[in-house]
Amino acid sequence: MPFAALRHYLGCMKTLLSIGHGFSGRATEAALGPDWQVLGTSRSPGAAILWPDQAAEALAQATHIVSWVPPGAGDPIAPVVADLPTPRLEWIGYASATSLYGDAGGAWIDEDAPDQPDTTRGHSRFAAEEAWRSIAAERGVPLCILRIAGIYGPGRSNFDALRDGRAQRVMKPGQVFNRIHVADLGRITAAAAEKRLSGTLIASDDEPAPNAEVIAHAARLLGITPPPEIPYEQAELTPMARSFWADNKRLRSRRRAELGLDLLYPTYREGLQAILDVES
Repeated sequence: MPFAALRHYLGCMKTLLSIGHGFSGRATEAALGPDWQVLGTSRSPGAAILWPDQAAEALAQATHIVSWVPPGAGDPIAPVVADLPTPRLEWIGYASATSLYGDAGGAWIDEDAPDQPDTTRGHSRFAAEEAWRSIAAERGVPLCILRIAGIYGPGRSNFDALRDGRAQRVMKPGQVFNRIHVADLGRITAAAAEKRLSGTLIASDDEPAPNAEVIAHAARLLGITPPPEIPYEQAELTPMARSFWADNKRLRSRRRAELGLDLLYPTYREGLQAILDVES
């Protein structure tokens, strides 16, 4: 349906403007109820909303906004939103990262942990969060900062890396990571939007685990031999990947209970099995 034709139809509906509507945005759309309309933006022709060309029209309709777009030198979305009216806006969600917490030496942390970014990636996220806090304060609407663990799901999992020969069982003693299945991330985001939750919310599973352990489990599910273990110092990692390995923490969400939500995939085991069931 052309955007102009949506105006009357959207007038009485809750409307989520999903900026950078991709893997996580589609999972959020799937988790929302029938009384929601989702406007997904993209820079590519054929998208429901072409960004930034139709930004003003989309923002005029939005009751809720979530931005999935990561920062570069700065946040590329916040300045556009700051300059345009949002007459129906009730809530903002910003998809951030757990890099804001820095390195906790493997300790358990929740939403009460202080911000202490110690990587370039973490500092970029901190600046982006501040930009969105300013917008929310100016508009007088709640802002939910989603601090998201590593996202995986169908088509984006250890299975794909194993099949493509890209998987590395990197060994770094004591190092663990949390993850979040994309379906659970969508459910968390949808529930936060429904409740107009404000403040910081960690989106992660309940079992932090070493990289090598998860890859070995995925290989067993595929019935193949896991790749050999590689010491961290010898692993071929991009600078971005090494920035992830610089921080070591165990995540748990104290606030997820406010959403009345249990995870479908509380550990990587349930998540990987569900992906295999879908792909088989």
